[in-house]
Amino acid sequence: MIWSGKEIALYFQEKKYIDTVTVPLLPVSFGDASRQEAEQGEFIPLLTSLLERQFKGRMLLLPPFTYFSTESDEQKNQRLHNWIDQFKKEEFKNIIFVTADSYWRAHEQDFDADIIWMPSIPMEHMDAKYKQNIVEDQVSQLVKIIVRKWQAN
Repeated sequence: MIWSGKEIALYFQEKKYIDTVTVPLLPVSFGDASRQEAEQGEFIPLLTSLLERQFKGRMLLLPPFTYFSTESDEQKNQRLHNWIDQFKKEEFKNIIFVTADSYWRAHEQDFDADIIWMPSIPMEHMDAKYKQNIVEDQVSQLVKIIVRKWQAN
């Protein structure tokens, strides 16, 4: 389920079956890394929306957790901890963040959640069919990772 007026009503009806919340982690800046971060801002939401379709009825996909890459580590980390705390209050058993920002890859152990790092693939010059194949391959990898995490719990 996605965070939309139509589906959130269904979420509240079926809440007992939805044990996983998924959130894209997206950096924003207006410097040298802007282009790369903008590409992540296209790629990661595309991946997570296709992922949600695979797990509809078990997963809630929220809007991205967006942050300035110039924020201090302490600020980013505290904000993310606050989100995780809220998800725990809502009794989600599985909390999954998906990102292409390597910062989170190095800090996953600091959080009581799963942070899945996927390499961002620039897609602006790809033809549609090739782009679709690449994204489907990446989603397939994500599905396997998440299923393993569910089985481990």
